[in-house]
Amino acid sequence: MSKVWFITGSSRGLGRNFVEAALSRGDQVAATARNARSLDDLVAAHGDAVLPLEMDVTDKAAVFDSVKRAKEHFGRLDVVVNNAGYAQIGAIEELTEQQLRDQMETNLFGAVWVIQAALPHLREQGAGHIIQLSSAAGLFSMPLGGAYHASKWALEGLNDALAQEVADFGIKVTVIEPGGFATRSGKNPDVLNNGHLAETNPIYDGLRQRLAGFAGKQPAGDPVAAAQALLKIVDSDNPPLRVLFGLGFYPMLQQVYADRLKTWADWQDLSAEAHGNLDQEDR
Repeated sequence: MSKVWFITGSSRGLGRNFVEAALSRGDQVAATARNARSLDDLVAAHGDAVLPLEMDVTDKAAVFDSVKRAKEHFGRLDVVVNNAGYAQIGAIEELTEQQLRDQMETNLFGAVWVIQAALPHLREQGAGHIIQLSSAAGLFSMPLGGAYHASKWALEGLNDALAQEVADFGIKVTVIEPGGFATRSGKNPDVLNNGHLAETNPIYDGLRQRLAGFAGKQPAGDPVAAAQALLKIVDSDNPPLRVLFGLGFYPMLQQVYADRLKTWADWQDLSAEAHGNLDQEDR
């Protein structure tokens, strides 16, 4: 059975590949972009199967209006993909207040507005699937990515809670955590160059160089393959709450989680001290 999608950030990158994969198998897509003209070729190729919507996810009113238009146009919404986002790069002390607020407005609040706008429709249907694009960066942290990590870690917690809130309504939630994908010029994206850069302080130049070297060594994923993998997820009767896209960060994440568990275990005595020995009647 064909599905109706609502996909943010559809003009390029993984979002564009998601739109093309859905359309190629006969699904219908409400595709949003800050500039709707970037979607003209999709409309030319697929006609009424595409509803192009000009929308900035930071504009709450525009988000609610776009979701409403999509539902009215297609009659239902089956898959809602929160894909829009960007990376703000810079050491914590380099970030301006506005840069940090802008990062959260797009990556976190933009996703919240889409979820809040779509949920009443999905709940009325008794079905639907919310797909949240997070990142491997939502599971661990590296220097110079504090703002981006903060936004993605927030999305991880938000969607974990959401999944538990909406399960009884027949609504599924999946958080996708991509590593690096070759969405620009056929090369593995270097977040230090492709992200929004803060005003840099030379004291962090050595760190920037080391991270650039690390990023360049990460294997690039194929965005077309990622889109096909997404189709399998939305067609699954029991989709995962979380899934990594790509292989580059899996060994690192295994070590990160092992280290966290070991640290908690090593400090259990102190944890017990912090708990104290108050009797229940003293509380």
